[in-house]
Parts: sequence; structure tokens; C-alpha cells
Amino acid sequence: MVLATAQQFATAAETAVDIAELGAHVDAITREMGFRYFALAHHVDIARTPQPAIRIHNYPAEWEAFFDAEGLGRSDPVHRASHLRNLGFPWAMLRDLIELSRRDEEIIARSRRAGIADGYTVPAHIPGESEGSCSFATAHGQSYRVEWLPLAQFVGTAAFEAARRLSGVRRIDLDRPRLSDRQRDCIYWAARGKSEWETAQILGIGHGTAVQHMKEARKRYGVFNKTQLAIHALYDGALTFTDALWR
Repeated sequence: MVLATAQQFATAAETAVDIAELGAHVDAITREMGFRYFALAHHVDIARTPQPAIRIHNYPAEWEAFFDAEGLGRSDPVHRASHLRNLGFPWAMLRDLIELSRRDEEIIARSRRAGIADGYTVPAHIPGESEGSCSFATAHGQSYRVEWLPLAQFVGTAAFEAARRLSGVRRIDLDRPRLSDRQRDCIYWAARGKSEWETAQILGIGHGTAVQHMKEARKRYGVFNKTQLAIHALYDGALTFTDALWR
């Protein structure tokens, strides 16, 4: 039954022609899973972000007004907790994931006064984009179906991808620089703090060759130093944050 529902939603999301149609599909399956509300969004201040961003939701107007007035897109505790997870999580886990400040407690209390009781959030991590998530929430006196949380995980992921397609956030950049394997290797070691000479020793290549690989990689990205190069490689997926933060 859950599998059939997942397949039906996947088809609906993939064929939705606009954000409104996608929102209607998400709203319907949200209620089927035992939730009342959903919010699918990038974690940005939606009114001030200079780049395309996603936000679709059916939360109470009172909560939306407070959320925007306080600029909570970037600081909401549920959003911050989702940055530490790749798998969806119930809101009961919040205190296990982040340390809640007094302000966080006030935000949670305010959401409850607006009618939002409990929930489940599915993180969305796409290199080169703002962090995002798809949350499902209950109203007071309502409980969601725990056995359907794997479906919520799938729905959140599929809905976010469909929203990226429909909003123009997802795009294939055919002009994006293409790095060679050796260039990528050199950037990897540069991100770990190695000089060109040290990188050459590690990779078993000449010092001049390592310098040339880095020079060509910078040229392809149109940047002038190793820091800028590493940042571009991170957001292109050529390098991971674990690579860059290794100690």
C-alpha cells in the first residue's frame, strides 16, 4: 500500500506542470500520511535572497507572517537541525541534534500557539545551492502515522526535486568547467593545506606539473587563488566539505 502510494506520488510530482499543481499533490499526500501541514523550502530569507529559491507551504498565515518578520529562514531550529542529518527526523529529536537557545524555545512555543504541534523533517542537501528541507507537521490533537515515515522521507525528497525543476533552480550548466582527474587531485590536496611542492611529492609528479595543473584549474574557473578555486570545486561537487575540513 505504501509502495503504491509512493509510486503514484512520484508520477504526479514528475508530471506536475507548475508549482501550484505540485503543492496540491504534496498537500494531499501530507493529509494521507496523517499530517496537516507541509513546508518545502530553501533555508534562506526568502524576501532578501538574490538567487532563485524554493518555498511552498500551507502553514497558518499567522506563522508565515511571524516567520518572515523574524527572518527565520536561516535560523529556524528545525532548519539548523536538518543541516546535521541526511535522513529525515522527528522533531522530538531536536534537542539531540542541536543545543536549543532561549530564542529557539520561544520560536517553538510560538509555532505551537499558531497551531503547529509536532512534525517530521526531510533534509535536502544539494552542492551549490542553499540548504533546504521538506517538513510535515501536525495540528493540535492530531498524530501522524509512524509506520508511514519512510513514505514521508520519499515524498520529501521527490517533492523537493520536483520543486527544483519547476522553479528553475535545477539546471544543467553545459558551460560548467570540467576538471581533469589530476586537476581534481591537486585541488584536493591544496584544500588540505598542501603546497604545490608537497602535492607533487604525494602524487608522484613533477613540481612544475603540479603548478601547471593548479594554474589551468584556476583558469577554467576564472579565479586567482587556491581559496577561490577550492570554493568553486566544493559547489561543483568536485570536492567535498569533508575533504576540505580534514584534520
